[in-house]
Amino acid sequence: MSVLVLVLAVSAACCLGFGFVLQQNAASHAPLSDFLSPRILIDLIRVPRWLGGIGLMVCGMVLGAIALGNGEVSLVEPLLATNLLFALALSRHQTKQPLGRQGWAGLLLLAGGVSAFIIAGQPQGGEAVDDPLRHWLIIGIVVGLALLLTTCAKRSRLSAGPVLLATAAGLLYGLQDALTRVSGQRFSAGGMAELFTGWQPYAVLVLGVTGLILVQSAFETAPLRMSLPALTAAQPLAGIVCGVGFLGDQLRTDAGALAWQAAGLAGVVTGIILLGMHPAMPSGTAEPEHSRDLQPH
Repeated sequence: MSVLVLVLAVSAACCLGFGFVLQQNAASHAPLSDFLSPRILIDLIRVPRWLGGIGLMVCGMVLGAIALGNGEVSLVEPLLATNLLFALALSRHQTKQPLGRQGWAGLLLLAGGVSAFIIAGQPQGGEAVDDPLRHWLIIGIVVGLALLLTTCAKRSRLSAGPVLLATAAGLLYGLQDALTRVSGQRFSAGGMAELFTGWQPYAVLVLGVTGLILVQSAFETAPLRMSLPALTAAQPLAGIVCGVGFLGDQLRTDAGALAWQAAGLAGVVTGIILLGMHPAMPSGTAEPEHSRDLQPH
């Protein structure tokens, strides 16, 4: 594994984790009438703390894009999942909650799961799949599943809705990461002309804005511990599926390696859930819609 890719991916995870906490701090005060509406971005842009969180998230996405340009999606995605560790660190600073057994268990499971997956799978680059049908089939499944989850979330708005929205956003972000890598390859091959004659950079933009609306809607309606674990777990899973499915990423496929990869991913997801539900995570607010006004934070 390239040290450069490791440093870039972990730095990206740090920016993303800190950014998510600041965004949720601000979004939890947004009017509930903004739920799943682009208006939520217009309202939140007036809040300095949210702008700081977005700035950190953009830095994280840029660093992640550079990491994806130098490494395989199946390698970078598990490292990006460690953003939850940094989110918990900032949340602990805000809430003064001790880490405790749950926190240590989640930390070890997440770090150990990422390590097990990378060591067992040994992700390597390969030739991208030329079959357009396979490309669009995988993209269609990911987008379709995200759309289904969003539709269900609208019906269960304040119960399971935030988890479903965060999962949908994570799926879109995983697909966005894969298309970001494709865009980087096009740029390397032919510069700006080659980049903007393809549909991928425009899809990256659409996926980013759509995912942002879903995430902020999840953040405004529930504590961070309900939304961030789902977001953090779904993104690497979708990214790995896209990486192996149509980008040509290669993982070891012998029985022992597959067993360790499955165990590693299970450890990652379990660790994410334990950390995300830690008492240190911000609880947000639960004020009625008529009393929730956006205030600068």
